[in-house]
Amino acid sequence: MQVSVENTSVLERRMTVGVPVERIETEVNKRLQQTARRAKVPGFRPGKVPMSVIRQRYEDSARQEALGDLIQATFYEAVVEQKLNPAGQPAVEPKTFEKGKDLEYVATFEVFPEFEVTGLDTIAVERLEADVVDTDVDNMLDILRKQNTSFEAVERAAETGDQLTIDFVGKIDGVEFAGGSAKGTQLVLGSGRMIPGFEDALVGAKAGEEKVITPTFPEDYQNLDLAGKTAEFTVNVTAVAAPKLPELNDDFFALFGIKEGGIDGFRAEVRKNMERELRQAIKSKVKSQVMDGLLAANPIEVPKALLSSEVDRLRVQAVQQFGGNIKPDQLPAELFEEQAKRRVVLGLIVAEVVKQFDLKPDDARVKELITEMASAYQEPEQVISWYYKNDQQMNEVRSVVLEEQVVDTVLQKANVTDKKVSYEEAVKPVEAPKAD
Repeated sequence: MQVSVENTSVLERRMTVGVPVERIETEVNKRLQQTARRAKVPGFRPGKVPMSVIRQRYEDSARQEALGDLIQATFYEAVVEQKLNPAGQPAVEPKTFEKGKDLEYVATFEVFPEFEVTGLDTIAVERLEADVVDTDVDNMLDILRKQNTSFEAVERAAETGDQLTIDFVGKIDGVEFAGGSAKGTQLVLGSGRMIPGFEDALVGAKAGEEKVITPTFPEDYQNLDLAGKTAEFTVNVTAVAAPKLPELNDDFFALFGIKEGGIDGFRAEVRKNMERELRQAIKSKVKSQVMDGLLAANPIEVPKALLSSEVDRLRVQAVQQFGGNIKPDQLPAELFEEQAKRRVVLGLIVAEVVKQFDLKPDDARVKELITEMASAYQEPEQVISWYYKNDQQMNEVRSVVLEEQVVDTVLQKANVTDKKVSYEEAVKPVEAPKAD
């Protein structure tokens, strides 16, 4: 077998492979002999058909099958011989494909980039430090109570925070528009659920009252037919209900699975969950900075095949998340290209860090992570047992731990500064940068 390789770009390779005719004929004859053992030809007993008849009837299909298998086999033999690492399937173009001659074909494909991760000492990381204090727990209790607010009917005018039950009909230029009418809708004033001006106009309304309000749709409203237009809504208020916060009692605690220990036991459980959330938030922010730093310090070319596969994966995820009748390939690729490129590049860089520093998942950290995840459930031992019996889940945990070890490896060389902050600041999501 003869092989030559041409570099047509940074990552693309054009490989010419020559396969001797003797190897081709050997493979063709092997298939014909296999066919002869099972072929049913009128006038002959099975297994007794002359090879000349077998060859006449089946040689063309046997040759096509042999050539296809040989291209596949010799391609992988050639890339191993040339020490190439293909990214995706090759495009194969036969050059000579004639009976009695050597097979020669050209395979065009991309390879994984070869690089060494550098610049770890240029990465700057701000690592937050925080504690959960009593006032943080108090604030969380208030949030939990508000999340479980109930409403009781009142005989007064509606205030911000009240829940109204309403029927409404919306019109633009005197004509009802699609989606502008509803009956029995429950709306909390001040929730921001409706377009600007709608909820404000209902403050002061009473049960049994009809109001005509004229809010304007935002200029950037998702329905372009309504964007920027002023509508007229006729709203009938059928009920006004005031919010009622639940008491901090055993009934409330039971909603969260806490059946004993009273307020002290509930506060202890809330604090434990907040401390777990705090650790995860700090870890996530550090990881994000490390990954951004790795990207900035190691710009690399991305194989188009990997980018295309990742775009397809993101398309499928989008359809699964948002539903609808749309098919993944109907979503424009450009919507996902930036995210796909980041994921592919980071995957390559992280894999190279693992290779350079010979990292392997630490069993103790794997156990620790599973224990921590299980602690969020009422029966953690069952959760831990489930993980250890599920190979796929265990592999996912090992991948997470290995990625954490990559972060730790970078932190050993990066410029790290520690910053003491409050719990709220530590768990607050990082705001995405605003577009210019």
